[in-house]
Amino acid sequence: MKAAVDRYLYHLRNERNASPHTLRNYKADLRQFLEYLTPPGSPEPKLETADHHLIREYVGWLYDRKFERSSIGRKLATLRSFFRFCVREGHMSSNPARLVPSPKVARRLPEVPGTEEMNRFLDGMKSYRPPASRKRGARQAASEQSAERAGGEQPLLERDRAIFELLYSSGLRVSELVGLNLEDVDRESQMLRVRGKGRKERLVPFGKKALQMLEAYDAVCTALLARARNGPPAQAVFLNYAGRRLRARSVDRIVKKYVRLLSTGWNAHPHTFRHAFATHLLTEGADLRAIQELLGHSSLSTTQRYTHASIRHLMDVFDKSHPRA
Repeated sequence: MKAAVDRYLYHLRNERNASPHTLRNYKADLRQFLEYLTPPGSPEPKLETADHHLIREYVGWLYDRKFERSSIGRKLATLRSFFRFCVREGHMSSNPARLVPSPKVARRLPEVPGTEEMNRFLDGMKSYRPPASRKRGARQAASEQSAERAGGEQPLLERDRAIFELLYSSGLRVSELVGLNLEDVDRESQMLRVRGKGRKERLVPFGKKALQMLEAYDAVCTALLARARNGPPAQAVFLNYAGRRLRARSVDRIVKKYVRLLSTGWNAHPHTFRHAFATHLLTEGADLRAIQELLGHSSLSTTQRYTHASIRHLMDVFDKSHPRA
């Protein structure tokens, strides 16, 4: 079975152009399944021995170990995809995972800041200045040293302002944001060429304020680029202090940092800005199909969850404003 797993991962990476994040999750899920099937001292299981009874036992084992229903559903989806590949390749006659139902998961509505809250935060970013601090912890000192290597914290602040404006202006996934190259940004027409899931490309507009922040970041980008070792790196839009492409994990830290510094009270992450982008467009009357195209969703049902968030917002407005609510 291990050889079939390796062929499947090769197929995802080289034929399906799966993202590194998808590959990492699928590999971890399949490795866990193999470990369940092969306790210490047991021989490697054969592919044809896998049936729906065995997969049901595996799902029960996951429940016993207190895995979340959403995690179990994802692992089961991984197995369905793997065995479907095995059937297509002629290694199995049917997909055993197809007979195992997914656990029911309560659909969680994303927490979305209101339009005024988002504008207040972005305006706060524009006027924010790093405070002078006398006492510094080890982590803060290391962060400041990294900033100094890039020429101080202020240049990185210009980069971070551009990140926030672009996340909200275009509704990008964080992987799409850090994957942007300079050639993907058409400033004249204010359009981005975005590579989404499955390497699918789409065109997404961005606003005037995002353009202003990108122009303010230009000089910083040039300075950071000059610091790159071993010659210029790939032409990434967003760079770290060493002149290399910024990573998604770093953007997550940047978001949490400024949300805390500006005391918003949000439990925010980069996807919060994507949720806000979609919900605010829908609240202002944008067509659901258009939002689907902008977000790069392959299915309209994925986009439709924002209608629930929009309705919830309207109900909040009704409860606060109507005298007989």
